[in-house]
Amino acid sequence: MRNKQLSTILLCVVFASMVACKGKPSDTQLQAKVSEQLSTMPEVTADVKDGVVTLAGNVADDATKASAEATAKSTEGVKSVVNNIMITPSAPPPTPATDTTAVVNTADDALRTGVTNISKDFPGADIKVDAGIITVTGQLSAAKWKTLKQALDALNPKKVDASGLTVK
Repeated sequence: MRNKQLSTILLCVVFASMVACKGKPSDTQLQAKVSEQLSTMPEVTADVKDGVVTLAGNVADDATKASAEATAKSTEGVKSVVNNIMITPSAPPPTPATDTTAVVNTADDALRTGVTNISKDFPGADIKVDAGIITVTGQLSAAKWKTLKQALDALNPKKVDASGLTVK
């Protein structure tokens, strides 16, 4: 009788351990389940060890990070989740005000218009505008140069360069 009870107890223990092992998925199985659940987030990776899922990767915002963690936690068989996902927001678009080329060209256009109007009265001078600097070359009398210089200064350029001008 005693052997029969001992056999029955041993059989129950073996059966209980088989049932307990069958209900607990392996790390490989958990890895497959979690990876499938996170397939919509290719930037996130998951590693499983002893039922603990470790998430890694880079996402654009906190909501995506939280969603990945919740997805992993809801997978059957996961004991806990370590969330090592980094948030790396996308760079903001450049602002139009950083383009100084347009500002220089607009200023040069205004100077060129003024220089064109002034230069009609001074046929011996060749006048150019670049980056806010007016360059004068050619040949003028001292009186004409004085009048031209005053007219060019009135346009408020950065500089009037007359190093190539001959004054007689």
